[in-house]
Amino acid sequence: MDFATNSVSSNENYSMQILQLVSFHIGDEEFAVDILNIQGINRMMEITKVPNSPDFVEGIINLRGQVIPVIDLRRRLGLPSVVPDKSTRIIVVEIQSKIIGFIVDSVNEVLRISKSIIEPPPVMVANIESEFITAVGKLEDRLLILLDLEKVLSIQEKHEIDKIIA
Repeated sequence: MDFATNSVSSNENYSMQILQLVSFHIGDEEFAVDILNIQGINRMMEITKVPNSPDFVEGIINLRGQVIPVIDLRRRLGLPSVVPDKSTRIIVVEIQSKIIGFIVDSVNEVLRISKSIIEPPPVMVANIESEFITAVGKLEDRLLILLDLEKVLSIQEKHEIDKIIA
């Protein structure tokens, strides 16, 4: 058996694997998450504040009869808040069987990129801790920061959010 041939073909399979991502902006940076995690993308809507919630939790929304906590992804990533405008969106995702909304500045597009153009993140990307980042995609004219939404919230923070909707 020729092992070299097998390793080449497995490398070719890896490079041919395609990721489907939804890209969005927060400030000047472009981020993306796996499309399979996304339940929906909504225009900004009325958010009900919840007393004593973590500072990055904007509040809750009622979306088709379901109460969903909404997190300001800017504040969670340590960036200053901005006033929502007509481009602001709430990306609704499922994280460990919990539905959570994340406020982003704008949603760009659905991208299909090859795994061959992504690489592990540097220690600090765009002043955001790399623990939240799974990879960086090198597109022709820009960098795409792939976020791991499951790591954006600590276990303790997930428990605090559970208390909000309990």
